Amino acid sequence: MLTARFHTVQWLSPTGLHKLAYREWGNADNPHVLLCVHGLTRSSADFEDLAQNLGQDLRVVAADMPGRGASDWLPDPTHYAVPTYVNACVALVARLNPGTLDWLGTSMGGLIGMGYASLPNNPIRKLIMNDVGPSLNFSALQRIGEYVGKPINFHTLEEARTYIRTISQPFGPHSEAQWNALTDSVLVKKGTHWTTHYDPAIGQSFQNLSESATRLNETALWAAYDAIKAETLIVRGEHSDLLNHKTVEEMRQRGPKPHVIEIAGVGHAPTFMQKDQIHIVRDFLF
Repeated sequence: MLTARFHTVQWLSPTGLHKLAYREWGNADNPHVLLCVHGLTRSSADFEDLAQNLGQDLRVVAADMPGRGASDWLPDPTHYAVPTYVNACVALVARLNPGTLDWLGTSMGGLIGMGYASLPNNPIRKLIMNDVGPSLNFSALQRIGEYVGKPINFHTLEEARTYIRTISQPFGPHSEAQWNALTDSVLVKKGTHWTTHYDPAIGQSFQNLSESATRLNETALWAAYDAIKAETLIVRGEHSDLLNHKTVEEMRQRGPKPHVIEIAGVGHAPTFMQKDQIHIVRDFLF
């Protein structure tokens, strides 16, 4: 079994220097790096199972995005946005100094990867966008906005686990041990109570969310998507409410003209904890 190594790197935001925490599995000298970036309220721990499978062949790295896990919280909530996260990842990639860089991004992590991969002279060879695209289903964003960033405390770990498991049902079927891993990695104990691991301010952008503003943002997202040169794979959960079939079909015809795989029995978003999902990543990278 591979042991995760924990590191930090310093990066510059508009308000100053901050610490970005990340995990690393596999040979530290392996020039082939897979950088994994989690979804909105998740953490770097999500990629443990994937890293155990792939870490013998490449260096797997997963970061806690700003405001999550062991990374610094940002003083200005408006900076919890894709361009800021791309800046943090640029500093991380410079630290990693990969010979070959591949990217796996789930939901928000896919949008960050899309932004990074759209930049001229970016180092990304292969890009996996997990259940996300340039067009976002507004009702799904509203669903996420119902819970993200809301102050919440639990008296017991079991109560906290039940809550996280309830809002995470779209992840699809998992074993009890897998569910505990998915819940415990995003919970922290403060005093006698349990709460979520992230800065509640990450939910600010979901307040007063409007469909018109969402559509306006999509124009910039499609421009970024069309600029991608990396070989790209789109993974969609069969029952996803964030990435619909219409968007996937448009993505097939534009930009990097990606490969597309749909995972049965899963909504938003596949966790890549199951062997068949891990094999999708392995087959695409190798």
